[in-house]
Amino acid sequence: MLALRARPPLRVIRPLFRTYATTPPRPRTSSLRRAITAARYTGYFCLSATAGVLAIGAGFFIHDAFTYNEKHVERVPVSPLALHPETGGPKNLPVVRVLVDDEEDEEHKKLAHKPRLVIVGGGWGAMATLQNLNPGDYHVTVVSSETFTTFTPLLPSAAVGTVQVRSLIEPIRKIIARLRGHFMQGKAVDLVMSERLLEVETTAADGKRANLYIPYDKLVIAVGSSSSTHGVPGLEHCFQLKTIADAQQIRRRIMDNFEAASLPTTTPEERKRLLSFVVCGGGPTGVETAAEIYDFCQEDITSYYPKICREEVSIHVIQSREHILNTYSEAISQYAEKKFERDGVDLITSARVGAVTPDRVIFTKKNDQGETEQHTIPTNFVLWSTGIAMNPFTARVSSLLPNQVHKKAIEVDAHLRVKGAPLGTVYAIGDCSTIETSVVSHLLELVEEADRDGNGLIDYGEWEIMVQRIKQRIPMAADHLSEVRTLFNLYDSDADDSLSLNDLTRLLTEIGKKITSLPATAQVAAQQGAYVGKKLHKLARQQESLEANDMQDAASDEMAGRPFRYFHLGSLAYIGNAAVFDLGGHSFMGGLVAMYAWRSVYWNEQVSIRTRALLMIDWVIRGVWGRDLSRL
Repeated sequence: MLALRARPPLRVIRPLFRTYATTPPRPRTSSLRRAITAARYTGYFCLSATAGVLAIGAGFFIHDAFTYNEKHVERVPVSPLALHPETGGPKNLPVVRVLVDDEEDEEHKKLAHKPRLVIVGGGWGAMATLQNLNPGDYHVTVVSSETFTTFTPLLPSAAVGTVQVRSLIEPIRKIIARLRGHFMQGKAVDLVMSERLLEVETTAADGKRANLYIPYDKLVIAVGSSSSTHGVPGLEHCFQLKTIADAQQIRRRIMDNFEAASLPTTTPEERKRLLSFVVCGGGPTGVETAAEIYDFCQEDITSYYPKICREEVSIHVIQSREHILNTYSEAISQYAEKKFERDGVDLITSARVGAVTPDRVIFTKKNDQGETEQHTIPTNFVLWSTGIAMNPFTARVSSLLPNQVHKKAIEVDAHLRVKGAPLGTVYAIGDCSTIETSVVSHLLELVEEADRDGNGLIDYGEWEIMVQRIKQRIPMAADHLSEVRTLFNLYDSDADDSLSLNDLTRLLTEIGKKITSLPATAQVAAQQGAYVGKKLHKLARQQESLEANDMQDAASDEMAGRPFRYFHLGSLAYIGNAAVFDLGGHSFMGGLVAMYAWRSVYWNEQVSIRTRALLMIDWVIRGVWGRDLSRL
């Protein structure tokens, strides 16, 4: 009985048994549901990704099915005059009045009777001109020594493998296809303005050179410039950075230097010389090249080359002015200098390069006592990036005109027409040209237009008329003519409320001294090219009415548009995983954010979607796998 009394009642055990036996733990249920949900969405993602890949693959397959097929070209009609051109001109050369593709189709036949527009060059100015023309405006011919146009601001990046050279070029034939234009690979060497003939030197497949004439109705000269030597001997030992070939040569030299420096037989002195990089010039090109070389050494050399190579690398920038990037704001110059100082880049300012030899750079610099001292830097790499000089064709054109006195470029008027050439026929844009700044050269014409009473004196009312005429002829003088009355009173020497010819000469001379020429930048060339393209388009649309009214080229040209005005949109430069922006009155500088802003601007300025895609891929590859170290 005691045992039976000690057992707990059965009705107490059963509820406890039911509770633990039939109710599963809640945490296990929620975890299982989450796992099932995650598995379901993972399956959805895999299925959608698979479907996307299959869809893209099918799209490529369909594209290939329609593009990779045989295309049969029937017999193409060619004018006999195109195959056997007549000879003429001062040198009795073949005159290419008919091109081999002028009769390919009806569109080409119509264009063969249009006014002939010849564009010399394939840079920023030439491309901007082409982009602002409409199909059917002109019979367009582009003459260039290269078959492609180059995005020059990124050449420093191509020189160290940050981007590939193919990402910076676009074939000119693809660009002019929209206009059904024609391309001729050659080099312009002479100009016969009296007969409107452009002499071009071409090179055949066997290497033989032959010259010919291309007739034109309107000619746009956009051949760019050459580097200024400043009389420094030994520049044949230097690199320049203006073309794709230059970037490729620089890349080969850099890789050769590092490979030679890695050899165990290389002496310490020779290794130090091989890994010394000297940049002559503290402008945007020189600064960006130095920054790209520094990035290359910091990010790639340390990973794949002996560390002793990185320890021996030295980068030197020699600048003749007191600061690098001296055309930018003072804040930007100081920021760039501090950035280079932190990175260990040797800045040598207020120095002059005296000579360059195969193994060293010789320069002079004043010491603290004001005495000039000579220094040398042993090196196997020198980049020359200081100033511009005339292209040979530019120099030839300038020599043909008596009133061309500028030493670095062809002088043009406010409508970008070459001074001295028949008005409305020859234009010059970009680095090869400079807009006139001399106001006093127009003195007699201005006085004749403004002197209403013919007494040879200019009163205040006539002075106001003269100011308006000056602004029309030389728009860059407008900023210096804002205080009209003040200027009049300042130069009215005898206080008779009139200006004599001597007074006007002094006044206009001082104004001309204050006007600064436009910089030789891609931005200026692009704006000038767009201006000329739009003007030529307007002239083409008005051609019939102009001919009916017997309008001359000069008058019609001025009626088609106002004088050219340059609008500065800002300057930018890359300084090694950082960038600077000079936006006129505002400056922006910084690290990663500024660098991506710099990339965005250059990406947007590409001439085609193809180059944009290639450039984006290059930047991704560089970020994930680093630069290409191949020597090609």
